[in-house]
Amino acid sequence: MTNTPLAIPPGFQPIEAGGPYMQNNGPLYLLHEGDVVKFGFRVEQRHTNPMNNLHGGMMASFCDMLLPLSVHRKSTEVGQRFLPTISLQIDYLAPAPLGCWVEGEAEPLRVTRSLVFAQGLVRADGVPCARASGVFKIGPAIATEVVG
Repeated sequence: MTNTPLAIPPGFQPIEAGGPYMQNNGPLYLLHEGDVVKFGFRVEQRHTNPMNNLHGGMMASFCDMLLPLSVHRKSTEVGQRFLPTISLQIDYLAPAPLGCWVEGEAEPLRVTRSLVFAQGLVRADGVPCARASGVFKIGPAIATEVVG
């Protein structure tokens, strides 16, 4: 079997999340099997910088989705509530070239009455390419279909 630029790894399903912005910049994919929660996307030409690597802004957008969407699936304390970003830190570790599969995993570190602290690691074809951490406000309830 050949791996075409549009091939998605087995087990990943498209997810609609993030509103119109991410719908235009995605698509994002979810693999959720038991305790395993991963999000990913294939780097397309429209996602790249002049060096044909993933643009840092797209990586930031992905991390800004990865952290709160992972919290929704891993924390019973938060439920399906909107988690607007208060703070997002990203360390860019390596390039994610055109055509590669970008995949991230994240976890909540602490949930308080009004805040969520989370961290995650992103890989490009298995190579660590970004580390992210963030703080999110626990907002109002949202419709289930918005977060998957």
